[in-house]
Amino acid sequence: MSYENCWHRLTKRYDADEAKAIVRWVLDVRFNLSWADILCDRVSALSADDQAELERIMARLEQGEPVQYVVGVAYFCGRQFHVGPGVLIPRPETEELCQWCLSTVAEGWVERILDIGTGSGCIACTLAVERPHAKVAGWDISFKALRIASANAETLGADVHFELMDILTLSKDEPNRWDIIVSNPPYVCEREKEQMEHHVLDHEPSLALFVPDDDPLMFYRAIARYSVMTLTPGGQLYLEINPMYADNLVGLLQDSGLTDIEVRNDQYGKQRMIKAVRP
Repeated sequence: MSYENCWHRLTKRYDADEAKAIVRWVLDVRFNLSWADILCDRVSALSADDQAELERIMARLEQGEPVQYVVGVAYFCGRQFHVGPGVLIPRPETEELCQWCLSTVAEGWVERILDIGTGSGCIACTLAVERPHAKVAGWDISFKALRIASANAETLGADVHFELMDILTLSKDEPNRWDIIVSNPPYVCEREKEQMEHHVLDHEPSLALFVPDDDPLMFYRAIARYSVMTLTPGGQLYLEINPMYADNLVGLLQDSGLTDIEVRNDQYGKQRMIKAVRP
């Protein structure tokens, strides 16, 4: 089996450049083969066991399974995270949200941070490692996600307290509990499914992706309500958002009593994140 053979097998699902990138990543992460090794055709020289493993990987990729799930890892803010079908694969846009949040935490006043819907723990772990003076918590409604997040925290040496919690049913909590709340909640409407890639629809958890068409801001409403109750005065809320509902969300946050609302574009020019402050 050669590199050329591998990437050609994926062109039924991906364009040539993406197919090549996927195969190069597999060869790097799972077989420690550099681009120079690939050019020297060391793929064909893999041991029989490694060739068998590569064949199993290629078969899964040909079925459309995301490469991150196949190799079991994804990268976020320069660190490697374990991922599996129970959690979303971290996206570059979420890295931008995390970096925005980090730029505030760097000022030193932040002591307590909450990540709602933590998934793989990529945001919570990154914040905990980058700002070890802060106490960081991560909530999710999925036991599987919390197991993955906890394993990532242990691997990275991130001090994060993970907890099973549903923001939609949480009605009371102590005031002034958090300095920062950050969240990448489900925000894709059901009607948007037809525009999405099959490898996302068929493999990534619907629970972490979709909201009803008739209530696309359901999680934001709950998070805003909770933030007003529990953020310290001057505390900040950071959210990843659906660009289609940016204006609606600004109104929702204002109606909730939050101020200093700022919307930012992602690297693709889409309104993808928002910040608000508890006065």
